[in-house]
Amino acid sequence: MKNKKMMPLLLGLVLLASSCAPTAATPDENAISTAAAQTVEARFTQMADPPPVSTPTKKPASTATSLPAPAPTPTKGTGYTAPPEGCLQASLISETVPDGTVFSPGEYFWKYWYVQNTGTCTWDSSYKLVFMSGDILGGAAIYDFPGGANPDETVEIPVQFLAPAQNGSYRGYWKIQSPSGYIFGVGNDQSFWVDISVSDNPDYRVTSVQYTISREPATGCPVNVWYTTYATITVNGPTTVEYEWQLSNGKAPEKPAKPIEFTAAGTKKVSHVWQLHSGSVIKDRWVWINVYAPNNQEYQNNLAHIVYDCN
Repeated sequence: MKNKKMMPLLLGLVLLASSCAPTAATPDENAISTAAAQTVEARFTQMADPPPVSTPTKKPASTATSLPAPAPTPTKGTGYTAPPEGCLQASLISETVPDGTVFSPGEYFWKYWYVQNTGTCTWDSSYKLVFMSGDILGGAAIYDFPGGANPDETVEIPVQFLAPAQNGSYRGYWKIQSPSGYIFGVGNDQSFWVDISVSDNPDYRVTSVQYTISREPATGCPVNVWYTTYATITVNGPTTVEYEWQLSNGKAPEKPAKPIEFTAAGTKKVSHVWQLHSGSVIKDRWVWINVYAPNNQEYQNNLAHIVYDCN
């Protein structure tokens, strides 16, 4: 009888203990969603190691390439600290992937900007490359600088981009952001950019020809003076360029011995020498290039003018 009376009591104690045992924690769906979003963002902003490219440590400002028209002025935002006068200034020294370079739909490519610190403040890796407007081309909106640059030094900024799936022309504008949040560009606060064309049936051609002239000797009037015209030819993809020099003296066009072979989009420089001797007529002379393959066009923009100034 005593044992029978104890059974209900023991059973009640067992049920009471089981009801007080802790239950398994229910996952927080918001926390999971946030963590997943952070993981996706981290993967999106991570950039693969770029291929090795030799980087200039210093370049004079005089070698900077000319910049096209500025991008629309961005909003500086709020909360940044205005820098001292002359602190944050930059100049675009050179870049890869010339404007109009043709890529296949969905093709990855690397763009390199070489930007010189022309201000008085030192840049470090806490400076950032920031997307301003246009086409982001598969990149992230912000990248840390790969390294720093003292005043007058040049930093290499590589970014991997993705050509869109649709044929067309695309351009994205970028600037630099200081650790305090101040955004600035190159030259007169201009954006620099990546500009490409996408085509599944590419038309590779010459996209521009730019001229410069040097005089030998630089000054004075010896018996002979040599004027060398340099033409920088830019193409948007692998092609063969056939061309000839046109001169204002009425002589037959001068065709080089062989065409220029391009294995990829880029630029190459060719030259022509015009000798003038003592007693030559003082007048304006000019030189330009006629490209007849792969596209047929006379490049007379920004003609190379030769001015013989000796009596």
